[in-house]
Amino acid sequence: MNRAYSFLFLSVCITAAAACGKDGKGDATTPGKDTTIVVVDTMKTATYDLSLLDRCVLFNETPQVSATTREDYQELSGIAPSHVYPGLLYVHEDSGNSNEVYVTAANGRDAGKLLLQGLSNRDWEDIATGPGPEKDKSYIYVAEIGDNNSAYPSIFIYRFPEPDLSAANAATVINITAIDKIELQYPGGPVNAESLLLDPLTRDLYIATKQSSRSTLYVARYPQSVSTKTTLVALDKLPFDLLTSGDISADGSEILLRNTGQIWYWKRQAGETIAAALLRKPQDAPYARNERQGEGICFALDGSGYFTDSETKKYPDEKVAISFYKRK
Repeated sequence: MNRAYSFLFLSVCITAAAACGKDGKGDATTPGKDTTIVVVDTMKTATYDLSLLDRCVLFNETPQVSATTREDYQELSGIAPSHVYPGLLYVHEDSGNSNEVYVTAANGRDAGKLLLQGLSNRDWEDIATGPGPEKDKSYIYVAEIGDNNSAYPSIFIYRFPEPDLSAANAATVINITAIDKIELQYPGGPVNAESLLLDPLTRDLYIATKQSSRSTLYVARYPQSVSTKTTLVALDKLPFDLLTSGDISADGSEILLRNTGQIWYWKRQAGETIAAALLRKPQDAPYARNERQGEGICFALDGSGYFTDSETKKYPDEKVAISFYKRK
């Protein structure tokens, strides 16, 4: 990668009325007070040792496990909470599966599906929910970022408002036709990734790559173009092995990353960028390793804990389930 990095200095002043894209979520640590996030786009390298982490004691070590009503999910990948209907979650499967986002309750109850018209599932690997272009609307972001062979010149984030799920049940099918297509490319050529993070304070989109014993954090700053291809900016070199998902809490104050065997947690400091936070040593978060191919992770909307899910295709004896690690 070209090391003649450009420096972009951008101050984003966020008040309680303007936080989360003017959706009123408050700042990262003290909702209702002003904060300033100073962004400097330059590559840095994390120096912490992942074998020497403190244990995160904020969440229960043993999860609440809820089998999903639908047992035909074989390749669940991402998971994200609805911001409009508390208790509902969005999940999806990855490469080669249908162009559908499934709606499930936290207890596993089937609440229907969203059919993304005009799209195919080349390799949907993660999903996020939160603010977007229009004030007072919550959006779903589906990340077509999987690329096992590092072959695709472009990756895509599909963005659309959360639909009306007030009467959602197992028979619900909602056709989604108005979809923003955000086309992205890496500055150094194709890379595989499975982790999408949406910063609710700035509406920036972050992608953490899936590589052996390393990961690069990239960003697409808001507003992301829906008419031209955007080149991602590389920010951090991180020491994580084969990341499968990540999330930022609805208030922007907490961050999670995971792979199939471990979960890492950060508490974001006031005025801190996501890139700066991830350069600080994380904590080792609870994970029961009850998922043999753990994939997705997301915070609960109300901050009461975090959810995980898993692929089961290679493990037919493993029940499709959602695990919840409750905050103490």
